[in-house]
Amino acid sequence: AAMSPKGRKLLVDSLTRSAKHFTKSEVECLIKLYDTLVAKASRQFAGAGFDRTVFRDTLYNYFGMTDDMVLDRVFIIFDKDKTGRITVEEWVEGLAPLLRGTLEEKMKYCFAIYDLNGDGYISKKEMFEMLKHSLLIQPGDEEPDEVVKDLVDIALKKMASTYLFVPFLLQDSDRDGKLSFTDFEKAVRDENLLLEAFGPCLPDLK
Repeated sequence: AAMSPKGRKLLVDSLTRSAKHFTKSEVECLIKLYDTLVAKASRQFAGAGFDRTVFRDTLYNYFGMTDDMVLDRVFIIFDKDKTGRITVEEWVEGLAPLLRGTLEEKMKYCFAIYDLNGDGYISKKEMFEMLKHSLLIQPGDEEPDEVVKDLVDIALKKMASTYLFVPFLLQDSDRDGKLSFTDFEKAVRDENLLLEAFGPCLPDLK
């Protein structure tokens, strides 16, 4: 059912407060875009959100995000109630850190994307999976998996501080290195380019 003018105003006011990086007029525009996407998804689900396919197409077309694995991870981050559909609140609040977030917010967002199993660490296996899907491997390249493994080792040496990294190794029976958020944050603050070290998960500059 169509939302009443009063209900829409309350929604805009609420989202302007919760998605603090957007102005009221920007929130109104994002809600209009959301309505268009819902209509595109299916009239049957009007008001209930849009699905993963529409979400992926939107991020691809509007923001130049092309990596399939990253797009699926972003959908999971947006879909907070785990219904498989994006609500208007999830849409606007999810876009806030993606488009206007502070460095701190973007670090938390990127870390969550890379932490595939949600255990609070980025393991070597997770780094490998992300890089394997985001790298452009040319036909004829020798052992692409070995190239990815080398990149993972380089990333760990660059990003895992000794005094934080060694305890993780000692606790880890198979010596599988991990990055905590503290490691990731320190590395990114020292070199901002490392924010998307394991795959492009932010919109392109355009």
